[in-house]
Amino acid sequence: MAFLNDPEEIYRRSFEIIEQETDLSALPEEVRWIVLRVIHACGMPEIAEDLRIDPELPAAVHGALAAKRPVFVDVRMVECGIIRRFLPEGTEIRCYIDDPETIARARRLKVTRAAAATALWRTDLQDAVCIIGNAPTALFTLLEMLDNGAPTPAAIIAFPVGFVGAAESKEELNRNPRGARIATLLGRRGGAGMAAAAFNAILAGQRKAGETA
Repeated sequence: MAFLNDPEEIYRRSFEIIEQETDLSALPEEVRWIVLRVIHACGMPEIAEDLRIDPELPAAVHGALAAKRPVFVDVRMVECGIIRRFLPEGTEIRCYIDDPETIARARRLKVTRAAAATALWRTDLQDAVCIIGNAPTALFTLLEMLDNGAPTPAAIIAFPVGFVGAAESKEELNRNPRGARIATLLGRRGGAGMAAAAFNAILAGQRKAGETA
């Protein structure tokens, strides 16, 4: 059975197909590269019209990382998807989904573990990067904390997925980013792979377009 097995050629051909099927010519270069990487992660060029990405998001993320601010993620799947060789030395990725305090809080308050874990971000949110790739309750909790006076993160990359709350949480973020630079995908679609891809695109930049993960 014949098939393409050269990783660099697969990568190059993938982006060629995306650009053939999706007109992204009107987008700023920084946003265009993020859109390409997210489409590449899910295989769905049609999501382009539902992506909402602040053109200032890359600068906000790089500024946060340069200042050694933490990167908060809602689930381990997002953490595993981040290409760590692209991160500045000393970058701290924090995931509290399996922290004992999270588990105890979730049981006590009868909320999801994702919501309980996100509540633990509050004390170090100022100018941090927040990446949500699974649970709508994590995004709702983050927005609620910001509405109640929590420090403002530099960036929110939000791709929660599902049938309950995903579309609503992302629509609310898009309507009111609470002072953060954002990337999100409207509707039910999303997932850890897309969230990590958006972050990786910012880390890598167009200069690394030829590198495979």
